[in-house]
Amino acid sequence: MPDPTPRSILAVDVGGTGLKVLATGQAEPRRRASGPLLTPQEMVGQVKEMAADWEYEAVSVGYPGQVGDHGPRSEPGNLGAGWVGFNFPAAFGRPVRIVNDAVMQALGSYDGGRMLFLGLGTGLGSALIAENVLVPLELGEIPYRGRRLSDVLGRPGLKRMGKRKWRRVVDRVVPALMAATLADYVVLGGGNAKRVKVPPGGARLSNNLTAFRGGFRLWHVEDVHTLSADDNEQPPPPPRPAEWRLI
Repeated sequence: MPDPTPRSILAVDVGGTGLKVLATGQAEPRRRASGPLLTPQEMVGQVKEMAADWEYEAVSVGYPGQVGDHGPRSEPGNLGAGWVGFNFPAAFGRPVRIVNDAVMQALGSYDGGRMLFLGLGTGLGSALIAENVLVPLELGEIPYRGRRLSDVLGRPGLKRMGKRKWRRVVDRVVPALMAATLADYVVLGGGNAKRVKVPPGGARLSNNLTAFRGGFRLWHVEDVHTLSADDNEQPPPPPRPAEWRLI
């Protein structure tokens, strides 16, 4: 049974266009391009090359898709195939915790209260944190004027509408989502958050580096299942009151 609180962690942020890593105690993340053909085998190989001179006891992965207790439960739409059922701990040679990439960045952005995180990237990532309870969301599936929000606020919408019109849509939609989720504040992250000049009221811009902070914090979330090469490993016990929870 792996140590539930490793001393050093490698955080991996897997995106549709980029692959980024940072280990505990390191100051500068390392990056490589990803792309629509990236498989999990290739991802692990590239990560191990980038982190070859870093020490780490465990790995956190932010994955651009739906995640369950045993890793990815759907294939990503913007990467290669083979992610569901892949044995990440065996490939890394370390225990692994995997969450949706928006959840990992949300965890790193959280300052208390009830926070809605919106990741403006290839699509629309989303997560809600309320008093240390993490709730993955799929707000990108909400219809908006004949399209999905993911196709409006994500890269396809930005490319189709141009920055000025896209910003106006962000200004309309973000306050509505904030009101619908009863959030105290909204954090805008993802690769295209930098395109937002002035955040809507109640929102602030994040930084993609917060995803790494979320990866480090992930090992203190009591009821996230740690993946290991041992198929007989049991899920951790229910969390104690006031500890992090992921539902």
